[in-house]
Amino acid sequence: MNPLVVDQVRKTYRTRRGSTGRDVVALAGVSMEVAAGSFLAVMGASGSGKSTLLHLMSGLTTPDLSTPDLSKTEHGVEAPQGRVWINGTDLSKMNDYQLTLFRRKQIGLVFQSFNLIPTLSAFENVALPLVLDGARIRGEVRDKIDQIFERLGLSDRAGHRPDSLSGGEQQRVAIGRALVNDPAVILADEPTGNLDSVNSRIVCELLRDLAQIHGKTIVMVTHEPTVAAYALEVAVLKDGKLVDRFPTEGVDSHSSLASRYQMCVR
Repeated sequence: MNPLVVDQVRKTYRTRRGSTGRDVVALAGVSMEVAAGSFLAVMGASGSGKSTLLHLMSGLTTPDLSTPDLSKTEHGVEAPQGRVWINGTDLSKMNDYQLTLFRRKQIGLVFQSFNLIPTLSAFENVALPLVLDGARIRGEVRDKIDQIFERLGLSDRAGHRPDSLSGGEQQRVAIGRALVNDPAVILADEPTGNLDSVNSRIVCELLRDLAQIHGKTIVMVTHEPTVAAYALEVAVLKDGKLVDRFPTEGVDSHSSLASRYQMCVR
């Protein structure tokens, strides 16, 4: 069973200008499966639907609802147009509270803005999901967090607050927080967007190693070919549709990847 399955998801937003409005299709029936230990980069221009797809994968937003056919359904209940499964669980079957608990345990989220709590140390930020679940940070739990900091290369920075860390260090702490509950999938939305080239490389290498060495399943949204080249696969979205998916193993450089991407979105 693949830890992440997306089946024909659709998402439409209604925009308004004055008294008029129009529908904007963000996703037009996208399907994909992500195998355990994969590192998939989702690429696309602004407005292609890539961030919307990531939000659907995480349950932060929901697919469009279909109009019920009363002649075929017993209760005429609207059903989602497409579904997302994480570790075999259908996200559409959960309410907001259940989704919040599910995300805490099964989905690691990494954003462009690091979203660290400024009054907590790096160690306390990483430990936060465990604390919210009622864990006591001692013994094996403390050892587990220490091991994460060693993996992040931040053992000597664990006691520092975010304002004492560089952007790259803060993003690695955010990745550590996403890892601490051993989630089924890690979803990263432009994780290098606020980083310089050196720290971007460090974060990309960390994500790659988490997949290749530690078997983590990662989906990363990016518009940068140099970042996507670290992934094992690339999926390209255009106008809300999946137009290509290919392994990076057959692409000899990020410039070649950029050329293939440009061919997809023409």
